[in-house]
Amino acid sequence: MSLLCIKDLNIDFPMRHNTFHAVRNVSMHISPGEIVGVVGESGAGKSTVGNAIINLLSVPGRIASGDICLHDTPIAGLDDTHMRSIRGRKIGLISQDPMTSLNPLFTVGDQLGETMIQGLGLSKQDAQLRAVELLEQVGITDAKNRINQYPHQFSGGMRQRVVIAIALCCNPDLIIADEPTTALDVSVQDKILDIIKNLCKDRKIGVLLITHDMGVIANTADRVVVMYNGEIVEQGTAKHILNTPAHPYTKALISAVPPSQKKIDRFPLVQHIESEDDSLPSIDIKNHWLGRKNIDGISDDILQIDNVSLFFKVKDSFFAKNRQYVKANQDVSFDIKKGKSFGLVGESGSGKSTIARVIAGLYAPQQGRVVYDGTDLTALGENDRRPYRQHIQMIFQNPYSSLNAKKTIYDIIAEPILFHKIAEKHMVAQIVKDLLNHVKLGGDCASKYPHEFSGGQRQRISIARALATRPNILICDEPTSALDVSVQAQILNLLKDLQDEMNLTLLFITHDLPVVRQMCDHIAVMQHGKIIESADTDSLFENPTHPYTTELLELMPSLDKAKATL
Repeated sequence: MSLLCIKDLNIDFPMRHNTFHAVRNVSMHISPGEIVGVVGESGAGKSTVGNAIINLLSVPGRIASGDICLHDTPIAGLDDTHMRSIRGRKIGLISQDPMTSLNPLFTVGDQLGETMIQGLGLSKQDAQLRAVELLEQVGITDAKNRINQYPHQFSGGMRQRVVIAIALCCNPDLIIADEPTTALDVSVQDKILDIIKNLCKDRKIGVLLITHDMGVIANTADRVVVMYNGEIVEQGTAKHILNTPAHPYTKALISAVPPSQKKIDRFPLVQHIESEDDSLPSIDIKNHWLGRKNIDGISDDILQIDNVSLFFKVKDSFFAKNRQYVKANQDVSFDIKKGKSFGLVGESGSGKSTIARVIAGLYAPQQGRVVYDGTDLTALGENDRRPYRQHIQMIFQNPYSSLNAKKTIYDIIAEPILFHKIAEKHMVAQIVKDLLNHVKLGGDCASKYPHEFSGGQRQRISIARALATRPNILICDEPTSALDVSVQAQILNLLKDLQDEMNLTLLFITHDLPVVRQMCDHIAVMQHGKIIESADTDSLFENPTHPYTTELLELMPSLDKAKATL
């Protein structure tokens, strides 16, 4: 008997002039204790299928036809009253974006506790005790204190662990895991996937694992379903799909996974998806406004981080001894050479993004210096630092929240140019158009809004905005973690090209070790706010010296290793 059975599912989104057929004739099943992985590009319909199962389709989406059965009981089209008895209790959901999944007005403990009080009938006291256990299970240290904190006080990876704990708290029969490890480092990812696999084995829970990470699929899934353009193009056992794929799209997806054993010049692209438009005019960077900046006088040691420490107060008190702090960065020091790529890796909460925000001037450290081209930026006031901001720009992790939804793409990209007064007003429109052409979106999209673009396209817009100030340093904070491997390859190739054309210096922050090997010349490993090892890329991957680095490399999902063991 199948735990979940989907037969001939069709999902439509009616629009003003036509109907968008998001999912067409999808059929699959999940047995108790089985993990079924669903892979495919952004927009393939993976998450739409997951949302349909739990009746959370975005308006105006609707199930046009087909059946969804849980324990042989039809659940497609149930009203909200009946679905409330199923959500949480029988079907748990791990959604992709932990920030929008958690209520910022309530503590983590309240949100976990409320779910268990409603779903299991526990008392408030018992729910709190169980919540602490769950947080410890998903790898959150000091759970007794952190349970009283709010979502904004957690890193992106830690928020994802909280979401996973909420999905597990009512002991559901089926878990829909929509990109559950996107924001997690390899050590926590391994622990979370072990929890999911053990639940499947011990309690016969079924899991629908939606992911773009082929390494996760190879190490976790029993069967694999490949979706493209709303349809299933191939499905079978993980061994069959990964070792002998039949469909050209499946083969292309597997080939797009960056290797971890060697360095390559270019990331292989998957054809026929969000394709780069080669007909768009390119820019002669050297003779363009974008390239007319003087970098000859800039020191080779373009950026120096000297003993930076940053603490966040988590508990205030009149008496200093009773105040509590989180030590986000402790005596962090490293140098970046002009035109090189420097990588920061480490677990969620290790301080990677925090040090990036210190460099960008978004946080002020309690001690230490950030020296750009010989100038101590931390010693400057806001007015004195403003001219330097244009030289250090940042691409944020989430392309959905980093763009102002109320502004057009033109306004988003033009704003930093106008603010820093680095071009005449009559030049701005052409510069914006040129930037959009150069990131392969086309200048005609300038009048559109962010919601009209996919995740990969939004990240290209973020890159164009960052380039608009003609920076010398580009901070890339997990720029591809939310993107599938096909779009990831396009974005990373674009960053490589831009670095060569503009002699950019890159600070690349990621938990994806194969990606950092391809992108960076030098890598530093962070743990608990400190740098514990720093070396050139090949030396670190081939001869790590710190036990934590060795552990990270051993836990790194490898498609080749997994295929050999299937």
